[in-house]
Amino acid sequence: MADADKSDPARQAAFRLGLSAEARAAAFLIAKGFRIAAKRWRSAAGEVDIVARRGKLLIFVEVKARERIDDAAYSVTERQKRRIAGAAAAWLAANPSDASCDIRFDALLIAPRRWPRHIAAAFEEAPI
Repeated sequence: MADADKSDPARQAAFRLGLSAEARAAAFLIAKGFRIAAKRWRSAAGEVDIVARRGKLLIFVEVKARERIDDAAYSVTERQKRRIAGAAAAWLAANPSDASCDIRFDALLIAPRRWPRHIAAAFEEAPI
């Protein structure tokens, strides 16, 4: 978190909520048989919340936490899709052995007192 953000309580709370949601999402994916390859993976092209694999399937996961699952479902923007696609391309360039994997872009929706909702193939790769 940037220094300017550290003094803003709302940003601190949002940051902590995001970390908590990503931890819940990772645990959920592990329970579904995935291995977590990376969390909060960043590249110059973009960032992806979770990279996970199960067999020959490699997924790039956007985690969204909201008060209601339905609100989380509608919160993945076109800009975020491009960012995730860019990060996926950078991941594949940095990890050429993953190029033979089946690639999918998923969303994991998190809300208080609810089971996480995993949306497989939540979106197609957006043009970068």
